[in-house]
Amino acid sequence: MAKLPRRSLVALGAAALIGVSACGAPAPPPASSPTAQAATSQGPWTWTDDRGKNVSLPQRPQRVVAQSAAAAALWDFGVRPVGVFGPHKLKDGGRDPEVGEVDITKVESIGNVWGEFNVEKYAALQPDLLVAGMYVKDALWYVPEQSVAAVDQIAPSVGVQLSGKPLVQIIERYGQLAAALGADLNAAPVAEAKKRFEDASAALKKLATDKPDLSVMVITGTPESLYVAYLPDHPDIKYWGDDLGLKIVHPERPTESEGGFWEVLSWENADKYQADVILVDARSQSMKIEEMAKKPTWAKLPAVKAGQLYPWHAAERYSYLGYAKVMEELAAELGKARDDVVKE
Repeated sequence: MAKLPRRSLVALGAAALIGVSACGAPAPPPASSPTAQAATSQGPWTWTDDRGKNVSLPQRPQRVVAQSAAAAALWDFGVRPVGVFGPHKLKDGGRDPEVGEVDITKVESIGNVWGEFNVEKYAALQPDLLVAGMYVKDALWYVPEQSVAAVDQIAPSVGVQLSGKPLVQIIERYGQLAAALGADLNAAPVAEAKKRFEDASAALKKLATDKPDLSVMVITGTPESLYVAYLPDHPDIKYWGDDLGLKIVHPERPTESEGGFWEVLSWENADKYQADVILVDARSQSMKIEEMAKKPTWAKLPAVKAGQLYPWHAAERYSYLGYAKVMEELAAELGKARDDVVKE
């Protein structure tokens, strides 16, 4: 993603974040995918990804490297990548929420921020396959444009389309890929996560029915602008609004010149939309609520004055477990929220 306002906004302060990893990659660790722990699969392996690209290998891939969100989704389905790139380690050494349940002590880091992808480390891992989501058509998330040719020479890649797809369909797609990579979709943890997702969806749908007037807006911010999420471009928000019935306040159209996903407002016009509840981008690179509080128009918004500000997990992995947790948290927050603050 080259432009700031696209869905994940990882380019917030991109100039400060972009860096190139040093050379000198360590020897590759042992393969840790489910298939590596069993006998090597026999026969060819094929997969047609969401670019329409057909990947054909003599046997099922065992050494998978994945963008952090893709790695997190695959992990929840039972696949264990050997390397990750994209946000996975916080400044204090802890695990970034974007990498989900992935054990970052057991995977090799290829890069941790936007624009960082150590091709030498990637090659040293001797990967069989690279997996990444795609918000922009045919562009693998977090693979720098200048590195695409080199990366393609090392191993084939699989892209999973994220924007413009229903939430459940994206989750199922990762599940299908995980199964093709040797995961057991009938395993107890996967089945339990799916049931938890279904229960969380039902609970959120009931809440929407019980509180039909409760309005919700989703935003992120930079020092210069407020970004209001355009519902059709965000699978999670669209699911909550169209499928579960939450009353989502959103623009009629995004700011096309900025690539879609958002309507971009100056802080002077931050009061264009109002809602009972505001979900604020919770990622580390996004503007914090305490910082936005210094903006006069923000401070005057009904939801802000009522203290009804809750996190939006914008880069949640597309798995049943990931979104079950998100919706459980969201239902708990909205359950205690007032639905009349805009009317005051």
